[in-house]
Amino acid sequence: MLAALRLARRGLGTVWPNPAVGCILVGGGGAVIGRGWTQPGGRPHAETQALARAGAAARDATAYVTLEPCNHDGETAPCSEALIGAGIGRAVVAIEDPDPRVAGSGIRRLEAAGIPVTLGIASGEARDLNAGFLMRIASGRPLVTLKAAITLDGRIATADGESRWITGDEARAHAHHLRAEHDAIVIGSGTALADDPRLTCRLPGLEERSPLRVILDGRMRLPLAAQVVKTARQMPTWLVTREDGEVERQTAYRDKGVEVIEAPAGKSDGVDLGWTLKALAQRGLTRVLVEGGGRLAAALLRLDLVDRLACFRAPRMMGGDGVPMAAGLDVGELSCIPRFVRTELLVLGTDLLETYRREE
Repeated sequence: MLAALRLARRGLGTVWPNPAVGCILVGGGGAVIGRGWTQPGGRPHAETQALARAGAAARDATAYVTLEPCNHDGETAPCSEALIGAGIGRAVVAIEDPDPRVAGSGIRRLEAAGIPVTLGIASGEARDLNAGFLMRIASGRPLVTLKAAITLDGRIATADGESRWITGDEARAHAHHLRAEHDAIVIGSGTALADDPRLTCRLPGLEERSPLRVILDGRMRLPLAAQVVKTARQMPTWLVTREDGEVERQTAYRDKGVEVIEAPAGKSDGVDLGWTLKALAQRGLTRVLVEGGGRLAAALLRLDLVDRLACFRAPRMMGGDGVPMAAGLDVGELSCIPRFVRTELLVLGTDLLETYRREE
């Protein structure tokens, strides 16, 4: 099952709105006879990929699947039906699929066909891998990972806004790998104006894994000459702005290939972040990587909308005049501060990557 989960991970960032699933078929002698994982765009599914590779050898095999096989007709026949038709002898499933169209029916269909099913193997790892898909189903929003490159004292830029580069080459390469595993990168208008970023994955061989780009810009300050606007026809770019904005400005963005999403107003001149995340989920996004500045980070933290942290920490000090990772959170008591649990500590050259998840 752990090997199937490693296969499933290949789909992160490319299969939304579908989950990233892995499947391994093992024959009677213990040899792997077929492997599959969800393909870009969500089709074909992992099970059909593995069955195609196994061919007739799939009969009486054991199928290890990281998520309950689908049981509804869509662009293709249900994977439960494909497994039954191939004549597998047993299924081992990590977790049930909470999608109402499945929700245990895939397992029941296998059992009704006389195929024994073992459920719950490596369930924790499977839930962690597809946390974004599960959250979209359960909460109606994508998983939010807040990423930042910081100094030892938590600064992301000098007082003048200089931030390139706080961390070294290895850390920056890993940050691009994070981009490849997310459906979208989200930044605020302040970051867009200060850095004019491309928001692409620039690792050799993974350029095509660049995620969707989302800019939160309540007052449409983003220049039409910005990199993300100029390349919007080549790389999908969404601009989330207030619904009371100038129609002519929205039209100008759309003429450049940018999809404009009109959102209710939030605090100050921003957009309603809770509404925005739900709107992104309705469009299929399951995992978003927030690379915005301190104001956007603070706004999300105040609303308890950050699920994971990815902090790339450099062995440098900047002092109190530097820009903090998060602006003021309006916290009056320690009992009210956002709390996280560290899940990984990775050495990247002279830097560290500290990964955290929300404290339950």
